[in-house]
Amino acid sequence: MDKIVFQAPQNGESIEFYVVEQTRINGTNYLLVTEEEEGDCDAYILKEVSQEENDDITYELVESEEELEYMSRIFGEILEEVDLTM
Repeated sequence: MDKIVFQAPQNGESIEFYVVEQTRINGTNYLLVTEEEEGDCDAYILKEVSQEENDDITYELVESEEELEYMSRIFGEILEEVDLTM
């Protein structure tokens, strides 16, 4: 499992996540990430929001209830053995 480090824009603090899965829907990249490599833990869905003029890749938490529910179903289908509950 890949480990990635994000930098929080508010305070510059580094946050490490493990990438469980990634997918591209309608031209947008999404990541399913966790704070722990194994076991039961919280999972987050991140959406790429990078600007083309910027070389940095930027992700934000998916907060829209509708988008979160849709992406949870998509990741649930990709990862059949994983139970994603909201």
